[in-house]
Amino acid sequence: MSEPPVTVMVVDDHPMWRDGVARDLTERGFEVRATASDAASALRIARTVKPDVVLMDLNLGDTSGVNATLQITQEIPGTRVLVLSASGEHSDVLEAVKAGASGYLVKSASVEELVDAVRRTAVGDAVFTAGLAGLVLGEYRRMAITPDSDSQAPQLTDRETEVLRLVAKGMTARQIAKKLVISHRTVENHVQSTLRKLQLHNRVELARYAIEHGLDQEADAEEA
Repeated sequence: MSEPPVTVMVVDDHPMWRDGVARDLTERGFEVRATASDAASALRIARTVKPDVVLMDLNLGDTSGVNATLQITQEIPGTRVLVLSASGEHSDVLEAVKAGASGYLVKSASVEELVDAVRRTAVGDAVFTAGLAGLVLGEYRRMAITPDSDSQAPQLTDRETEVLRLVAKGMTARQIAKKLVISHRTVENHVQSTLRKLQLHNRVELARYAIEHGLDQEADAEEA
């Protein structure tokens, strides 16, 4: 028995672009349940159709997709938002992530990249266009407030911390397994253990935790 298709909603104020994306996804096996042209209708329709993934443009005429992203992620827990925007601006990426977006893709991405990003978003991965993950991680590192010395941070093992850094970079469990030369199951075990220790619920929350705490610093230093 085949898996049910990933359900998608496309939000963009340009009809030709919106319809083109919807058509590309439909041709590749996704179920496009709805489209919307502004933030208000996006929220209203999303409440009704409850798609797995909302592809959200940020520039929706007089409104911003950031507020719609925030409301959708708060009100519809089973729906994830993947931003698809012409902007790669620092502030736009950060605002989208803070609002609850699972990832950020620029419109210069290929159809293949879009398809892969939607599929990964649907299963809970944090997905970013190449280069944007590092931008987000670096900014959160600069913005990070020095932790309270009295607070008791959860104790992660070296391997759990290493896996967490790679999750924050948007890598899948299989990519992490290949990079660290360990099994896919071992990666999943580390992820689940880290979720329990940090009292988080999924990989997206895990990626945000790593971003907020600058846990990619050593990994970036090693790759430099």
